[in-house]
Amino acid sequence: MSDTIPSPCQQRCQLDDAGESCLSCRRTLKEIAGWPGFSDFEKKAVWNRLLALPPQGQCKQCPTCGNSFTCRAGDAAVECWCARLPHIMPLLPEGSDCLCPACLLQAMATQPPAADV
Repeated sequence: MSDTIPSPCQQRCQLDDAGESCLSCRRTLKEIAGWPGFSDFEKKAVWNRLLALPPQGQCKQCPTCGNSFTCRAGDAAVECWCARLPHIMPLLPEGSDCLCPACLLQAMATQPPAADV
């Protein structure tokens, strides 16, 4: 057993409808229960399987209003809601995260599209 390979756990455990895997870290119940006793080889196998999965939407918190929303940037299966909107100049300091739909639409109303700047 080894503690050198970190657990994929994100401390937001929620089982899928079938009760077979966590919606947050995407591990199966067998992988979750077995993690403490897994060898490094077994832990790497779990990580490799997880990393091969397509990205999923992330729950984010808007830095402007504090509301929660789902971001699907990088999700191969579903396009993010913001992908169809015109691009605007960065609104927030570098390192800040996405805006929620309401705040982004409000910002778009006050700024010209990036191509016009």
